[in-house]
Amino acid sequence: MRLDRRALMAALGAAMAAPGLSAAPLAGVVKPPRLRPGDSVGLIEPAGFTDDSFDLDLVKETIVAMGLVPRPARHLVERYGYLAGTDADRAADVNAMFADQQVRAVFATRGGWGCARILPYLDFAKIRANPKLLIGFSDITALHLAFAARAGFVTIHGPNAASSWPRFSWDAFRAVAFDGATPLMTNPDGHEDRLVQRSGRILTFRGGKASGRLLGGNLTVLSTLMGTPWLPDFDGAILFIEDVSEQPYRIDRMLTQLALAGLLGRVAGVVFGQCTDCGPSGASYGGFTLAEVLRQHLAPLGVPAFQGALFGHVASQFSLPVGCRAEIDADAGTIRLLEPAVR
Repeated sequence: MRLDRRALMAALGAAMAAPGLSAAPLAGVVKPPRLRPGDSVGLIEPAGFTDDSFDLDLVKETIVAMGLVPRPARHLVERYGYLAGTDADRAADVNAMFADQQVRAVFATRGGWGCARILPYLDFAKIRANPKLLIGFSDITALHLAFAARAGFVTIHGPNAASSWPRFSWDAFRAVAFDGATPLMTNPDGHEDRLVQRSGRILTFRGGKASGRLLGGNLTVLSTLMGTPWLPDFDGAILFIEDVSEQPYRIDRMLTQLALAGLLGRVAGVVFGQCTDCGPSGASYGGFTLAEVLRQHLAPLGVPAFQGALFGHVASQFSLPVGCRAEIDADAGTIRLLEPAVR
């Protein structure tokens, strides 16, 4: 299937004009079914490609080790430039996985770039009628946010299928996706992951507790979706954001965009996770640090806000259910689910 630019613009125009496609409230969020050993789960690549069959074999072995049965998407091994197939083909894989009654959840193999390109091609009526967990992070943020706005069910911002899945990440995922638990997510003492900024230590910008729906993901992806019909309503939400390989001035620029668009002023609290390889360099060396930039933007909001929770481009990370109600404690640096993510 091939869609030309005219067809793409027509699809996007229809999406923007369709009833209910303004920023959508999250009242009455649907819970997908929990995962159980023996369930079949889909493997998709909605963004970048994986061209090494050995890597894909490792991904399948990871899924099997979880007690699940991998179901690769039709176009999983395709490549179109830096994308895993054409936009139409990648979208078709997403649509097919959500239509398949034998598939209980859908894992993104990896991120990269490209999820936003397929949003106009997704069949949200079909997706909405078949709630199931979507798992992934980084560029998968575009799907998480669009699903929150258009599908109305919980998804999981957690490791991609090709991530390393250390014990910390697996235990966190199992608790949310299999057990339906409502864990208190707290950074372990003495965490030794060298990629975790400040060794997992918490930096509080404004103390206190706040509760609301968890919404967010990768800051770069979120900022590029501003002004599009694919964002949910952030009123009263707990905004969680992370990024990778972005200098402080770029984080400043993106947070400024969120502030000028009115998003930051509507949230009940903010958690900035990990920003791997985000130190100043080159011409920006000697400018603001990341912590200074975050303090400038988050402290004046007057809501609880902190930095350092374990999610982002790091090996050990929490599984955050997008759309689920949660409470943050900015003094303790914790996130507590107030309801199960699954039924």
